Amino acid sequence: MNEITYSRQGDYLIPDLTLATEPELPLGRYALMHRDYLENHKKVTYLNLLTTGRLNAHLYQTEQTALQRLEILTKQLAKEQGVTEELKEKATMQWLGMMNSIRSQAEEVILSELIYN
Repeated sequence: MNEITYSRQGDYLIPDLTLATEPELPLGRYALMHRDYLENHKKVTYLNLLTTGRLNAHLYQTEQTALQRLEILTKQLAKEQGVTEELKEKATMQWLGMMNSIRSQAEEVILSELIYN
């Protein structure tokens, strides 16, 4: 068992507590958005993940899930709306506009299902 050390602050002894170190994982846009949401709206969950050393792993997993879901949704929506490579060759600007719209739709789904939930 680890011994607890103390620092004197005036007349008080304050325990020297540190959080367990978490592995550094690359966190992207969706992970950072989810972290902000947890920190501001789900404080207990955020603090539990932080103090147990699982916050970065949770955020990394959320990021990976969001990216996979974005790719799948984008392909499904493009297929449903008839956006093809043939359209890309014939009418590039129309294809680009439709793909931007599809990506926005997919991101809205991801934000509501994964990030802000």
